[in-house]
Amino acid sequence: MGGSAGDGAWPESRRRRIKLALFRGARVIVLPLLRLLLGMRIEGLENVPPRGGALVVANHLHNSDPILLIAAFPRPVFFMAKSDVWRVPVARWFAELSGAFPVERGRPDRKALRHAEQELARGWLVGVFPEGGRSTTGAIKSVYPGVALIALRARVPIIPTAIWGTEVLPFNGKKGRRKGKGWPKVHVRMGKPFYLPDGTGDGSRPDLATLTDLMMIEVAKLLPPEYRGIYADRVAESVAEQHPAPAPLPTAGEERR
Repeated sequence: MGGSAGDGAWPESRRRRIKLALFRGARVIVLPLLRLLLGMRIEGLENVPPRGGALVVANHLHNSDPILLIAAFPRPVFFMAKSDVWRVPVARWFAELSGAFPVERGRPDRKALRHAEQELARGWLVGVFPEGGRSTTGAIKSVYPGVALIALRARVPIIPTAIWGTEVLPFNGKKGRRKGKGWPKVHVRMGKPFYLPDGTGDGSRPDLATLTDLMMIEVAKLLPPEYRGIYADRVAESVAEQHPAPAPLPTAGEERR
């Protein structure tokens, strides 16, 4: 007797079925509390496919971001988390309960990549933070290009996701926390899914850095301007191309001609 995976087609272990039951039960309780305590606002739920694998790509501001995103999504999201988390007993317990899996930062981790691809093939949502760590400024910083490889190899859609407002919360380290005014307001916004291009006009494949930038530009578009960081100019250019400025009206002298 097996359970079902994200798309209802793959058998799962009894342990995972228990985790999923806990997820569904906890979300019913936790989400209203987050709305009350953090003023948590969630937008774009209609953009989350009801089934099938997809890669959730998000910016990263606070230690609690994975927890809040897991609560925000209507389906379980298994996050790729830094291996340091597994050295802290409480953090390790929660990571394993939520289905997270470790990745070694700073070098290619083939084991983590294979695990991500397997989960996606089974129809689950896999979450990644391409920045590889929290931003200490509140704005998007440089990213690791290898994230694009997961989406290319698994051939799954990408769900760009923006989170902001968490940077003022406590328990984020001395460098991570930023001062805020008033009660915190956390926002989560999910964008429309998209696929990375398989190739360019000349038949070659864009490099991974370019593809990862494409992913993060979509995330940046969902963020308020002050959070866009290194992608602020790229977003402005994209918006200008989609909505060019109207031609100026002719002056009175030009009209008489």
